[in-house]
Amino acid sequence: MATLFNPKATDFQTLTSTPKTILITGGASGIGFSTAQLLSSLNPSHNLVLLDLQQPPSTFKHDPNHLLVHTCNITNWTDQRAGFEAAYAKFGRIDSVFVNAGISEHGDQFFSDELDEQGKLKEPDRRTLNIDMNAASDTTKLAIHYLRKNENGGQIVLTASLAGYLASAGAPLYSAAKHGVVGLMRALKQECAKVNIAVSVVAPAITITPILTANNRRMAAPPDVYAREMAKAGVPINKPESIALAVCYLFNQGIKGNGAGIFVQADKFTDLERGLARSREVWMGREMLDLFRGGRGAELFDRIDNKSSKI
Repeated sequence: MATLFNPKATDFQTLTSTPKTILITGGASGIGFSTAQLLSSLNPSHNLVLLDLQQPPSTFKHDPNHLLVHTCNITNWTDQRAGFEAAYAKFGRIDSVFVNAGISEHGDQFFSDELDEQGKLKEPDRRTLNIDMNAASDTTKLAIHYLRKNENGGQIVLTASLAGYLASAGAPLYSAAKHGVVGLMRALKQECAKVNIAVSVVAPAITITPILTANNRRMAAPPDVYAREMAKAGVPINKPESIALAVCYLFNQGIKGNGAGIFVQADKFTDLERGLARSREVWMGREMLDLFRGGRGAELFDRIDNKSSKI
């Protein structure tokens, strides 16, 4: 059973006392910007690196000597790589990375058919997968590359979603991408731990950010107005500050946060990954669980570099 907990910014002693270089994709708005604001308030000497297509609001007053805003299209590997290179060149290290940039479902790719100029079924629009999964994987690759340079490793937090655990009807590609983000974290956590890198996810339920109403013709109102209407109908809503709190909690945890999956709903927090791990016998069955555990030691995957990986 997953249990609720209540992280408090006043308990983040490491983030408060120790200046770090922290890179955030999609850091100029929504959850990414809320995280930058919280980090700035915890320690004005944090070096904050915001990778985004837009600039942060002018109200953001973090010390320019400790701030790098890099214009970046995260679907472009060269752009992302240049952002990390600029951060490393300016600050000499990268300690933590928040893999956050993403978009909502874009159109109906499965039940609405469009034809191309030859009158044949048009190729689907893959931008949701390209941004929410492929670009997130690229950011994670870059993060591991730079965090391995540190003697003490670092932290990677990826933005998943409730849709990464319970698929969201009407958002199949978004749900698939966010399931992929959770799977990426699970597949990396053991090997990341070997180099002292903690990798984890935050999984927000509906949160008041621009992504809430983007690309949806039914949602003409601003995100905060739409969220209030949803709340009246009983839908649990998060403030973006709550997701920022979860991210900073994981950064502050260091290696102890490895493998966590912090689900945030109605501004309440629980670790789904710990709960799922403790309940494996319930959803796998004793016989299947024993069979799984019996094969854990096998060397299964031969890679190009001739290194093997265990389950």
